[in-house]
Amino acid sequence: MLYGSYPQPPLGAGHLSVEYEPRPAAVGEARAAVRRQLEGWGLADLDDLVDMAERLVSDLAANALRQAATRFRLTLSAAHGILRCEVRDGVGKTVWFELGTCRCAPGLVVGGSFRGAD
Repeated sequence: MLYGSYPQPPLGAGHLSVEYEPRPAAVGEARAAVRRQLEGWGLADLDDLVDMAERLVSDLAANALRQAATRFRLTLSAAHGILRCEVRDGVGKTVWFELGTCRCAPGLVVGGSFRGAD
């Protein structure tokens, strides 16, 4: 089964990627997109997962706007008991976190990368 052009693993998965303009309202839009998408994937009933994901995405998006003042891209993917949320700004900085959606996965993992000027 395919969702867009992304093959789905057998345990169920999803993918969303949205680009936002560099304006303050974009942070709230990203938060709302996270909630809608996680509810659509059936993850809304998990203990505080949606609230935590919303708060973390809000922080990452606000930082991207404050530091880069460029468009940013929010990417969510869920597969095999892991929810991955990534925010990439227009200057090459990517910050992400992963949340476990089942007992088999870790609670919270955070990371990031930066592509320097060429």
